[in-house]
Amino acid sequence: MISEQSKSANPPPADDGSAMTLIDHLVELRRRLARASIAVILGMAVGIFLVLGPFKLVDVIITTFAPLSDTPPVQSVGTAEEFTSYMTVALAVGFILAMPVLVYQLLAFIVPGLTDRERRIIFIALPFVFFFFLAGIAFGWFITVPTAIHFLVGFSGSELIESQPALADFIRTITMLLLINGVVFELPVIIYVLAFLGVVTAQQLAKYRRFAVVGVTIIAAIITPTGDPINLALLAIPMYFLYELGIILARFVPKRAA
Repeated sequence: MISEQSKSANPPPADDGSAMTLIDHLVELRRRLARASIAVILGMAVGIFLVLGPFKLVDVIITTFAPLSDTPPVQSVGTAEEFTSYMTVALAVGFILAMPVLVYQLLAFIVPGLTDRERRIIFIALPFVFFFFLAGIAFGWFITVPTAIHFLVGFSGSELIESQPALADFIRTITMLLLINGVVFELPVIIYVLAFLGVVTAQQLAKYRRFAVVGVTIIAAIITPTGDPINLALLAIPMYFLYELGIILARFVPKRAA
């Protein structure tokens, strides 16, 4: 009897606080993902207009990167291939236009654990994130994609082979290369933010340059959509120079208080 009364008088401690904290984090994550998704959808709506409207973005891509010939340079063999290819381009445009919102929502989910000064510096870096992303897209448009397509499509050089890639594969290769270049060009900003948060230092990054070369090569081999050595080099070489630029930026990080 005494033991039962003592149990009823002293119930075990509840762990509602930790459960609510986890639920709060999940609710916050869901809200951020919802806002990011809305931004991508709105950007995709603009992409659909650019694809189906008077600008005809898919035609611009084909005339810019496909080899010129008397016949149409690409072909559509699947029933839904044209539709899916057009929507792929529209979705890529949506991601590009929504990139500032995506980065903001990611930072807004992480930032609450940081100090006011760290939060201020990170949000100051936000425009540079978008600038470097656009720089990567431009680098891919003028350098990476033309070189890659020229190498892949005209690899054999045989007059007995008519090179006429499928529309879906052609569009997917170009959009993936452009987006990958945009993400890769974020490396200097990422290094600066990590250095500011005290995760790495410029001295550490400079010390491990040899390992960085190996890591950059492995990462470029993994993310290269076509797997050929030309595209690998076109990603690995700029990525290493961006790593060196990140080291230079990390040297300007203000010293943290002891």
